[in-house]
Amino acid sequence: MMRFSTLLKKPAEWMRSAGPDHEIVMTSRIRLARNLVDHPFPGWARKEERLALMEEVKPVVEELGEMKDAFSEEMTNLSAIEKQVLVERHLVSREHAAKGPGCATVMNRKQTVSIMINEEDHLRMQSIQPGLQLLRAYRSLDQIDSELESRLAYAFDTRYGYLTACPTNLGTGMRASAMLHLPGLVLSEQINQTIQGANKIGLAVRGLYGEGTEALANLFQISNQTTLGRSEEDIIEHLDRVIRQIIENEQNARLKLLEDKPTMLQDQIGRAYAVLRHAHIIPSKEALNLLSLIRLGSDLGVFGEEDREVINVLLTEIQPAHLQIEAKRKLDAEERDVLRAEIIRRNLKGLTEPKFGDILSNRDTDDE
Repeated sequence: MMRFSTLLKKPAEWMRSAGPDHEIVMTSRIRLARNLVDHPFPGWARKEERLALMEEVKPVVEELGEMKDAFSEEMTNLSAIEKQVLVERHLVSREHAAKGPGCATVMNRKQTVSIMINEEDHLRMQSIQPGLQLLRAYRSLDQIDSELESRLAYAFDTRYGYLTACPTNLGTGMRASAMLHLPGLVLSEQINQTIQGANKIGLAVRGLYGEGTEALANLFQISNQTTLGRSEEDIIEHLDRVIRQIIENEQNARLKLLEDKPTMLQDQIGRAYAVLRHAHIIPSKEALNLLSLIRLGSDLGVFGEEDREVINVLLTEIQPAHLQIEAKRKLDAEERDVLRAEIIRRNLKGLTEPKFGDILSNRDTDDE
């Protein structure tokens, strides 16, 4: 089994790899909710019932082919900071991190597949792939789900499909989502109509850490809302189609900014570069929003293509729990802000000097 320290040393594979449409789509994620027959849902179960279910399910999950040399741990054995690291890496939910005895997490070495035991449902499985690869993420998880279903008695109803703790997950029990980087739509003030448009056609738009969180770093999570009466492929196809439209809107917004406001764009990216390279105290929110502008600069050719991976990893590694693990102690807010600035300066030392030639060559006569 993999130790927590080993997990920490390796950024998740999806942070390092470039998938299709990676300039705008950071990740694609599929989540499946499953429950076992004759066991109360986790929210209704007594402590001993949750422990008994975990003892039954955890060894089965660990024996999956995908989980060779996996990280597997009961949540009560992890410190508050270690749990928060898993939340910051999108490997467990905030709700799961807050739970008590009878809850566990098993994840593969690449950190692309994570299975939570006794979250809101007995099993919450997720697969994360870089870029726009919803179908690939689904297929890898579907295989794991089939293996588990052959060994565990799932709660399934011929009329309602998979039975889940929350009615919105009834049916396929699937939530498909993608994390999109949309600075063009934010800077051109079109983001609200994009969110409203997605809501109208039954999609949810959330911030960086899901429900009730804000969209830091211009990152938005878009997912299906309902699963009943629709097949997995149908849900994925619908979401994929909408995301492709949003990608097109974001590309158009960036082009329009290049044409109409090249100096504003140059100024925003240049300031972000200057602050991140030289700041000695920087709060989380400011750092995330400035890193977003550097990532945009990388997409526009202002920085090197290879700089994007550094930014993707930094977006996670400057989060509060990661900083405290790095420091090997609990830090107060100011200490975190100082360490965050230091880590950013160190990582961006090799960042290509910004080349604004391409942006300026798009300047139209109105701007001169």
